[in-house]
Amino acid sequence: MKLLALDTSTDICSVALMIGSNMRERDISGMRHAESILPSVQALLAEGGITLGKLDAIAFGRGPGSFTSLRIGAAVVQGLAFGADIPVLPVSSLAALAQSTDAERVLTALDARMGQVYTASFLRGEDGLMRSIGAETVCAPDDVPLPDGTDWTGAGSGWDKYSDLLCQRIGARLKEWLPALFPRARGVAALAMPGLAAGEALAPEQALPVYLRDDVARKAGR
Repeated sequence: MKLLALDTSTDICSVALMIGSNMRERDISGMRHAESILPSVQALLAEGGITLGKLDAIAFGRGPGSFTSLRIGAAVVQGLAFGADIPVLPVSSLAALAQSTDAERVLTALDARMGQVYTASFLRGEDGLMRSIGAETVCAPDDVPLPDGTDWTGAGSGWDKYSDLLCQRIGARLKEWLPALFPRARGVAALAMPGLAAGEALAPEQALPVYLRDDVARKAGR
């Protein structure tokens, strides 16, 4: 299977190309998503020796995350998918963040501004893929839902900004927290592949962002 993936949900944007088991990825930093994402896609496809029309689908981090960045990502995905007549696969950016770690249990927290974080908890399955064990939500760091059990790993920009509050909130359940981690396109690609194989890809017009502030308790996707 041949899949293009991107995530624009945070300050670090990335694009990945997965052909079979081979993965290539490019990062874009500095909030230059709008001007850099299409050239990055084109360069990555050229490196992979494939054209957009030969892909099976485009996967994207559907959020939660930065409102503006998510809109940019959704617009780019829709444009590419419509132009190439290929389907899309939305993937939770929190799940992609959890997938970027080597941990078995991950409590994600992305900085949502206004003193809040986007958060959800994930467990790694036997296939190596992260799956949610609760709802995605947006809340204050000291209101983050407490996961069951111990040995949880914290990840995301919310931990970078609110580590003291989050550590106090999670307490003995927390094993560690990992600094400077963001959702990655390679995680989006890995999580999208089972959906692609199962025929769950959607029409291009369904490449829509999820903000959570409009829907504060949405079940986390793959």
